[in-house]
Amino acid sequence: MKTHASEAAEERATLQLSQYLPYRLSVLSNTVSEAIARDYRSQFGLSVPQWRVIAVLSGEPGLSAKDVSARTAMDQVAVSRAVSKLLEAGYVQREGSQSDGRVSALFLTEAGQEVYGTVAPRALAFEEQLMAGLSPSERAELQHLLGKLASAVSPDKPLW
Repeated sequence: MKTHASEAAEERATLQLSQYLPYRLSVLSNTVSEAIARDYRSQFGLSVPQWRVIAVLSGEPGLSAKDVSARTAMDQVAVSRAVSKLLEAGYVQREGSQSDGRVSALFLTEAGQEVYGTVAPRALAFEEQLMAGLSPSERAELQHLLGKLASAVSPDKPLW
């Protein structure tokens, strides 16, 4: 026989996926990433992971693939595949690390820098278009809330 308390517990335990924050954030992130990816995919043949590697290396040249994975929260296999494709395409070059011969440092080539120089302004314009419906105070609140969520999930290490 179910009691009122056990029925209430069952009701609370029911996962409404459409209301579940991790799911909603994931779907939103994937949808936003795919929307901007259409542009750089059609022009340069880049995947989302490949663009992320380029974007990270533009600001932090000389990172290892492992460092890129940590900065982007992407799976190391996905980063490795992206790096391999970028090396083949001539957008990235690999150099042996001076401090550790087992680690390779990654750098954008001139072609990779040109891709970044073309895509980054478009990405920023896309972000501005996406945020256009938010007031300045809503934008600030969104940044604040994202920071709080990031701190809650990763209290010991900043996510960005």
